[in-house]
Amino acid sequence: MGDLRHRMDGMLWLLTTDAPWREVPRDYGQAGTVARHFRRLTQAGVWERLLQALHDFSPRHPLQGLRRVIHRAARRAYRIRGLRILVLARRLGQTGALPGPSWLLPDPDLSKTLFDWQRRESEKGLGSLLRLVRDWGRTLRNLLTLAGGRALIPRAVRLAMP
Repeated sequence: MGDLRHRMDGMLWLLTTDAPWREVPRDYGQAGTVARHFRRLTQAGVWERLLQALHDFSPRHPLQGLRRVIHRAARRAYRIRGLRILVLARRLGQTGALPGPSWLLPDPDLSKTLFDWQRRESEKGLGSLLRLVRDWGRTLRNLLTLAGGRALIPRAVRLAMP
C-alpha cells in the first residue's frame, strides 16, 4: 500500500512541475514505475472521469482545489488517449485541460460537421460540389485547417499553459 502512495505522490509531484518523467525523485520510486502507473490510470479513463466530476461538482467542492493538477494530468494523458480526451475537455468547457491553445488543436466536432456537410453536397452531384468549392473555396480551406489543428505545437506554447 505504501508503494502505491509513493507512486501517486510521484505523479502529483510531476504534474505540479514541468519536469520530464526521468526527473521524478527517487523518494517516489523509479521513474519508469511511476510513468507506468500513470499510463495505467490514463488507459483506465481516470482523467476523463475526473474532468467530468470537475464539471458536475459545485465550485465549492473540495475536488475543485485539484483542478490545475487534473488539467495538467489530462494534458499529459492526451498523448495516450488521443482525441477522446480532447473532445471531452472541449465539450465540458475545460480549456485548461487542452494541451495547447484551442485554436491550434484539432476540433473533432468541427471535423465531423464538415465531413457530413461535404458528403451531403457530394450526393447532390459533382456540379453542386464544384460550385460550392468555387464560391466558398478559401473559407472551406480555412475551416478544414482549423478542424485539423496544427501538426506541431511549440514546446514554449505548451509550457505557457497554466
